[in-house]
Amino acid sequence: MVAKIIQANPAPFKQVELDSITLDIIENALRNARAEMDAVLFRTAMSPGIREQHDAFPMIAHCDGRMVVGQFGSFIHGFVSGYEGTIEEGDVFLTNDPYSCNGAVSHLNDWLMLMPIFQNGRLVSWAAMFGHMTDIGGKVPGSLPTDATQIFEEGIQVPPVKIFKRGELNREILDLLVRNSRMPEWNRADFNALVAALRLAERRVHEIIDRFGVDEYIAAMTEMLDRNKRAMNAIIKMVIPEQRQSFEDYIDDDGLGMGPYKVKCSMWREGEKAIFDFEGTDPQSISSVNFLLNEEMFKMFLGSLFINLFDPQILFNDGFYELIEVRIPDGSILKPKRPAALSCRTHLLGRIFDIMGGLLGQGAPEALNAAGFSDSPHLMYSGYNSKGEWYQLFQIGFGGIPGRPVGDGPDGHSLWPSFTNVPNEFLEAYFPLRIERYASIEDSGGAGKHRGGNGVHIAYRFLEPGEISIHDDRWLTYPWGVNGGEPGSRSTKELERTDGSRQWIPSKCDRVKVQAGDVLHFNTWGGGGWGDPLQRAAEQVALDAARGLVSPAGARRYGVVLNEDLSVNGEETAYLRKKLSAERDEPLPLFNRGGTLEQIMARCKQDTSFDPPTQPRFTSRVVQEKGCV
Repeated sequence: MVAKIIQANPAPFKQVELDSITLDIIENALRNARAEMDAVLFRTAMSPGIREQHDAFPMIAHCDGRMVVGQFGSFIHGFVSGYEGTIEEGDVFLTNDPYSCNGAVSHLNDWLMLMPIFQNGRLVSWAAMFGHMTDIGGKVPGSLPTDATQIFEEGIQVPPVKIFKRGELNREILDLLVRNSRMPEWNRADFNALVAALRLAERRVHEIIDRFGVDEYIAAMTEMLDRNKRAMNAIIKMVIPEQRQSFEDYIDDDGLGMGPYKVKCSMWREGEKAIFDFEGTDPQSISSVNFLLNEEMFKMFLGSLFINLFDPQILFNDGFYELIEVRIPDGSILKPKRPAALSCRTHLLGRIFDIMGGLLGQGAPEALNAAGFSDSPHLMYSGYNSKGEWYQLFQIGFGGIPGRPVGDGPDGHSLWPSFTNVPNEFLEAYFPLRIERYASIEDSGGAGKHRGGNGVHIAYRFLEPGEISIHDDRWLTYPWGVNGGEPGSRSTKELERTDGSRQWIPSKCDRVKVQAGDVLHFNTWGGGGWGDPLQRAAEQVALDAARGLVSPAGARRYGVVLNEDLSVNGEETAYLRKKLSAERDEPLPLFNRGGTLEQIMARCKQDTSFDPPTQPRFTSRVVQEKGCV
């Protein structure tokens, strides 16, 4: 089945030659349109997840569906080939079902909206935007249950529908969707904000065409895609070896006490094509940590990494996709079968970045990144306040970016470059809580010639009784260091009760009762270090200590001894560095994971106070034509 695109004017576009100035103007106009889409969304949405943290992603695509500006890659080809119906001017489509769009969105909270852009009866472009809705129903507030075993427990599922038909809103569908949310006003406002962003993109595309001509617009987009392909072709030949190399990493547990879960990827090149094969990855989980990895999304992650490393002036887009082949086994934790639960997929989504870094750096250790804050840990806090009004917070935490060949990893940063933190003043104004501490965690970044970024400690004092949910990882395994660098610290969550008792909280949990006055200490993890810590300039370590990033005791990991005024004690530093160098094994390891997985599991109780997770139990899903069992 293929959707039928209705065009009043079926005339093909003419091939035209563009001068470089016109191409540059159109490219920058599209870049600006993408930025304006974000600005419109952030200024009109109500939920803090979109308005403050910017958990939303825009796209403008070629008329053939390939993304030209955006972030997550295009899903339009899959949509057009799988949608039963017509696509007409004025239509806008909505879906949140990952299984209906091959993982273009990866959990139900993301509402994806897609709009074809027509001009003079012809399809000239596509615009899309998706944003994370704070609540879409399901068994827990926030719609992200850690213990779900089927997607039916996670909220309302919306296959691709025409939410606007020829410009007319289908209010009954929208009313149905917001009726299933605990935060209906936020959902309705965020929906309207998504529509406003699409309308802005449509207006800007029309303005470009009116100024330069439709054939010139299509030619410019085609050239931007072709240019990206040429650049990626050269980078792939330079970076991807013909011999096969592999890497594996883990997420720690599934919220049901089982883990770790392994992700393995092998990489090699055949001619101009790079192959990424996830054979050896664990089967899908019976819990909600599965991640339906869209192949185009993986290609976009890879292209973004390559372009930003080697040629950041080139606009990364979908032009290079035919140069990459991604193989993901069906029924694996990265390609689960419906109705597998997906609400905790953020941990695997983030871990893909560590996997790519470990894979790509093996052949060129000097270009290798350590592991870092490869996650978007969530905190949900909800309940009824003293006035009987419902409140519900969804917030994403930040942590330490890995040490890199070019320098230290940033402290307290998001996995996604465009995300920003929710201001403490906003939280305290709109939710019954007080932020008593928001600070970098000393020594949480892995020691190295280039230090890993520090994690963040946030102390939330709750002012009303309620419930909290937490999504996090790296409480068991470490963010590994590279080229002799040490691992970053792990994450912890501790609840300090009003009676003075303290309770460690698992990294994945729901329905934790809190009372007014309780304090949650939410500690995120640091990034791994890069290079030999003994090669870090002693004066830089002293500066880190003065800034509160490294403690005097932590400075000794670098072989640096500090005086009481935090200046370097040169004589004792020289002695300590010589001593540490003589005591350690040489050569330094390429990857430092803080021990083998067996060793980490053996000391789990001692290190974390939690029992180690048990071996995962895997079950198969059976998919039938007329339903799921």
